[in-house]
Amino acid sequence: MKMPRSLQRRLALSLGALLTVLWLGAAWGTAVLARQAIEEVFDAALQETAQRILPLAVADVLGRDEADPTQRLAQSREHDEILSYAVRDAQGRLLLLSHDADPATFPPWRGVGFSQSATHRFYSEEALQGSVRLTVAEPLAHRAGVGREIQMGLGLPLLIFLPVALGAIVLGVRASLAPMRRFRERLAARGARDLSLVPADDLPTEIAPVADTLNDLLGRLAAAFEAERSFAANAAHELRTPLAGAIAQAQRLQSETSDPAAKARAGDIEATLKRLTRLSERLMQLARAEGGRLRLDHASDLRPVARILTDELSRMTGAGRMALVLPTDPVMSDLDPDVFAILYRNLVENALRHGADGEPVQVSLSSEGVLTVANEGPVVPNEVLSRLMDRFERAGRHTDGSGLGLAIVHAVAQRIGGALVLKSPKTGQDAGFEASLTMPIVKGGKG
Repeated sequence: MKMPRSLQRRLALSLGALLTVLWLGAAWGTAVLARQAIEEVFDAALQETAQRILPLAVADVLGRDEADPTQRLAQSREHDEILSYAVRDAQGRLLLLSHDADPATFPPWRGVGFSQSATHRFYSEEALQGSVRLTVAEPLAHRAGVGREIQMGLGLPLLIFLPVALGAIVLGVRASLAPMRRFRERLAARGARDLSLVPADDLPTEIAPVADTLNDLLGRLAAAFEAERSFAANAAHELRTPLAGAIAQAQRLQSETSDPAAKARAGDIEATLKRLTRLSERLMQLARAEGGRLRLDHASDLRPVARILTDELSRMTGAGRMALVLPTDPVMSDLDPDVFAILYRNLVENALRHGADGEPVQVSLSSEGVLTVANEGPVVPNEVLSRLMDRFERAGRHTDGSGLGLAIVHAVAQRIGGALVLKSPKTGQDAGFEASLTMPIVKGGKG
C-alpha cells in the first residue's frame, strides 16, 4: 500500500490504522478471556446443580415403590428448561427425568465428572455406591449464545467508538499541523520579489530546523539580490555626472570645430552618450522596480500624473503624437505616483519609438485602473511578442531602445499584483501593437 504524500493524511491514516488494530486486538483478547471465564462459570454451575439435585433424587427414588416405572418431574409453571437431568440405576435404567429431558440426549455412563457431546455439556455424579447415578445436561448452543452476546457487547461499542476516535485523530492531527499550514500560507502569500524572513516561532521543534534553513536561504538570496540592485543603481547613478560632462564636451566640440568630419563624429559621440544616459536611467528604474517600495499607505488620483506626463512627452515629440483618454471620476490608487510615472513613461516611450511615423499613440486610463497604450505599425510575431518582457529584448535589432522598458513595467506589475498584457495586432484591428497594464485601485479612497 502506497502511503499518501500528505503528512496530515499519512499521520491520520497511520494512527487510525494502529488504533483500530489495537482496539480490535484488545476486543478479541477480551472476548477470548471472557469466553474462558464463562466456560468455567457454566461448568461450576453445572456441577453445583448436579450436587444439589442428587440428594433430592436419591430421596425420591428410595421413597417410591419397587414397581414404580420411570417418573418425569412435573413442572410447576411453564418455562424453558436450559438444564435437564436424568437419574439412572447401576444397570442404566431411567429412574427420574426432568420435565423436558430427552432420554436420547444423555450418553452412556462414563463415570463421575464432565463430558461432552456434539450438542451438550454433561456433568455426572453418583450416590449409594453407584446405585443412583445423576447426569445433568446443558446445551452447547446456550453457551454459544451467551458468548455471542458478550462478543456483540464488546464489538458494538467499537462501531461507535472507532469512527469517533478516528475523527478525533484527524482533528487532532489537523490542529497539530496548523502551525505548518500557517507557515506555508505565509510563504505562499509572498510575492515574487519578497524575500523577507517568514515567521516560524510557533512551528514544532521537528519542523523548525527546516524553516530556519529556508529563512537562512531567503536571507542569503535577499542579500545577493540587494547587492545586485545596489550595484546597478549606484553604477547608473555614478555614470550620470561623467556622462553629462562628456555630452557637454561633445556639444562644445561640435560648436567649436569647423571640420565637417569632426563635427559629424562629435554628433555621433553625443548620440551614443545620450543612449548610454537613457540606459543608466533605465537601470536605476529597474533597480527601484525590483527593490524599492512601490505602494503607499494612502491613495491618490492617477489622472493628474498622466496629464503632466502627456504634456511633457507631447512637447518633446511634437503635437498630435499622443491622444489621452481619461475617465471623469478619479482613479484612486495606493501606487506611488513616481512609480506610476515610470510605468507610464516607459510604455508611452516604447510606443512612440516603435510605432509608425506620424501616427498618434492612443493612451487610455480606465476607472478600473487599466492603463492601455496602443500604437500603429506592423504586426509583431508571437514568438517575438512572448520575449518582449525579457531584459534587453528589442522588437527590432536596429532600434535605439535599451530593451529594458517593458522589462521594468513587467517587474513592477509582478510586485504590485498587477498584470502586463501585450497584444499584436491591437484589439479589433488587423495591425498595430497594444500594451495593457492593470494597477491596484482603492475603492472610495481619498487623495
